[in-house]
Amino acid sequence: MSAVTKAKGFKKSKTGTYLSIGTTAFGALSVIKQAKKARGEHDTLRLVDAAVSAAAIITGVALLLRELKRLGDDDVLLG
Repeated sequence: MSAVTKAKGFKKSKTGTYLSIGTTAFGALSVIKQAKKARGEHDTLRLVDAAVSAAAIITGVALLLRELKRLGDDDVLLG
């Protein structure tokens, strides 16, 4: 099994999905910081950018949670 195949398998595993959720949530910290700075400077464009980024993070986490549920449904012991 090649390293690329192993990496793709990890990405579709529960551990890989949890890791993806964690890194996505970590990105939310940057968006929160960006939004606070934009509000302090009354920069509407940066505030809109932060809102769009937050929406993308929320959507990404929702997709990852759906994938995690799907992986759980495939588990014989869980279901």
